[in-house]
Amino acid sequence: MSKILFIDVDGTLTNYENQIPNSAVEAIRAARANGHIICLCTGRSKAEIYKEIWDIGIDGLIGGNGAYVEYHGTVVCHKLITLEQCKRVVDWLHARKLEFYLESNSGLYASENFEARGDSVVKKYAAYKKKDNAEDFTVRKLFPDMIYGGNLYRDDLNKISFILAGYDDYLAAKSEFSDLKVGTWGGKGDRALFGDFGVKDLSKDKGIAEMLTYLKADRSETIAFGDSKWDISMFECCAQSVAMGDGEQAAKDAATFVTTAVDDDGMLNAFKKLQLI
Repeated sequence: MSKILFIDVDGTLTNYENQIPNSAVEAIRAARANGHIICLCTGRSKAEIYKEIWDIGIDGLIGGNGAYVEYHGTVVCHKLITLEQCKRVVDWLHARKLEFYLESNSGLYASENFEARGDSVVKKYAAYKKKDNAEDFTVRKLFPDMIYGGNLYRDDLNKISFILAGYDDYLAAKSEFSDLKVGTWGGKGDRALFGDFGVKDLSKDKGIAEMLTYLKADRSETIAFGDSKWDISMFECCAQSVAMGDGEQAAKDAATFVTTAVDDDGMLNAFKKLQLI
């Protein structure tokens, strides 16, 4: 019986240096050859799904943590931050002197000083992910196609991420913007490095529900693959779930089983265990 696989990108399909293990490519291609459907389910917007990922062979995309759903080029749904909301957030971030970037399917648009402020932050992010070469990380390495000097008042946004000067910035954002979903990433609790704004009440499981409705498919056919707390909603709505061996403990605790690390053939070993290949 064919399955629908929902695969997170960062820390699951790729390691945190944006590298895709050859074994993962081979596993996905073999699974598709066996009739299984491969859908990405990620916080990334479509602009961050680079050619090397599409070239593996991908059937569908759930991007922006559920904001955008596409299957073989057909847009199933797209829920956006409004232009008015974008203006309010951008003005508020500027007033607090917080650097940020806007996440759209057309690209990532950086605030005026995001790169200068962000280089030290992405090094901390890499260290948090236990990367030996954390000091080599830069904004341009983590976000190779980021756009500088673009229009910051936009009506095509899935999300907005911003650098936290402190946890109080997250708490203030949550209080100020009750009409948006406000979260953190890049660390647990008050150690988080980034905050983000998204469309209210959206999450990965909502995107999966949209995809299953479009495909006329049932939950019993689904398997989710992830590595972090943001993937738990995906785990909970799928029949089976797999956490990566080097993922967060919360994800491991929520998953059906834990595979090996991303760079230790994690995807390939999981596909074999699930008899997808």
